[in-house]
Amino acid sequence: MDKPQTTAKYRAYILFILVVVYTFNFIDRQIIGILKEPIKEELGLTDTQLGWLGGPAFAIFYTTLGVPIAWLADRTSRTWIMTGALSIWSAMTAVCGLAMSFWQLFLARVGVGVGEAGGVAPAYSLISDYFPEDKRARALSIYSFGIPIGSAIGIVLGGVLLDLIGWRYAFFIVGILGLLVAPIFLFTVREPLRGAFDAGGATTEKASFGDVMAVIAKKPSFWTLSLGGASSSMMGYGLIYWLPSYYYRSFGDALPGFFSWLPDFLVPNNPGPLLYASYFYGAILLFGGMLGVWAGGWAADKFGKKSKGAYAMIPAIAFVFTIPFFLLGVLSNSLLAVFLAFMVIQTLSLIWLGPIITAVQHLVPPNMRTTASAIFLMINNLIGIGVGTLLLGWLSDVMREQFGNESLRYALLSGTGFYAIAAALLFITARTLKKDWHR
Repeated sequence: MDKPQTTAKYRAYILFILVVVYTFNFIDRQIIGILKEPIKEELGLTDTQLGWLGGPAFAIFYTTLGVPIAWLADRTSRTWIMTGALSIWSAMTAVCGLAMSFWQLFLARVGVGVGEAGGVAPAYSLISDYFPEDKRARALSIYSFGIPIGSAIGIVLGGVLLDLIGWRYAFFIVGILGLLVAPIFLFTVREPLRGAFDAGGATTEKASFGDVMAVIAKKPSFWTLSLGGASSSMMGYGLIYWLPSYYYRSFGDALPGFFSWLPDFLVPNNPGPLLYASYFYGAILLFGGMLGVWAGGWAADKFGKKSKGAYAMIPAIAFVFTIPFFLLGVLSNSLLAVFLAFMVIQTLSLIWLGPIITAVQHLVPPNMRTTASAIFLMINNLIGIGVGTLLLGWLSDVMREQFGNESLRYALLSGTGFYAIAAALLFITARTLKKDWHR
């Protein structure tokens, strides 16, 4: 009989609680996306400054601290590290509600990034040690449900709380809720044996950072996967941050009519356009995102058995098909067309999560997975969050003189180029994955 920590029932619980924590990760990360318009007005900020809050303020320490924390997680308890990370980012989210200036809010967002640096890479490693190889892509995809669920909850809950009690209390409430989850996670998640489901069996061997770098330096697939994921993430994170503002600025007057069918309890008296924008984008994130994440994991487990290159080919094809829908979604003036186009975009643009994350896990031995994942995340997020969010805000300010309130629409058009770059890099990766796969 399986030990308690390896029974199917317990593994299902592990996946559930990891999804809960990842959901809070994205709620706290993305809630500022819907709150930033009143923040901008109250604190007198520009779109470029908002880009700094959503990008570099969060990304700099989130990405750089992730590597040493992951190295520590490869050598010590991953559950303790994740508990501490959840506690820190939740507390700093609550602190965001106290900010009275751009720099105070900037530093609070830095604190959120510091906490979240220890939240994801250890989870990838835990899942790889709880699930056998032929189920990992689906398990990692289910874990990645935290991205669309957390983003959608962050946008919708933020919009509702903003409308009811203001942006400061929205930060307070979601931060406190995360703090309540931390002790539950700590006392219910056991540390599994590393590599128990891999061909080589369990291992307690420690790997240095130099050892990890020596392995991945010889594997071009790791670098093209990282840069391909980063190129797509420039728009993935940029869209989550900026689309609520785009819908608010370009379609604010039309949004109430689009949701005229909503029951009264979902529409308080005299709701603002941002509430409708949160419902609009929240639905896109939740349904389109979950479908894309699951489809990517299912396809990777199905086709990856026959060809390792499928782990890169599947997201590459998805990114190619994203481009025409992206052009339609940004250039159309029909709110229904925009909704349907971005629903498809959300599905196609998140297919990459299961396949690419799974592939990264299999490019190194089990005792190097957390550190390798953190290096991947550092590249992906430093470019994706740090550059993408800021770039779109800066382009919006640059284009404001020419396009006025529609400047953000035209700034978003830069996304087609980043999806094309991501697809090209992953087509290249598909030819090298089999050779680089760890055996």
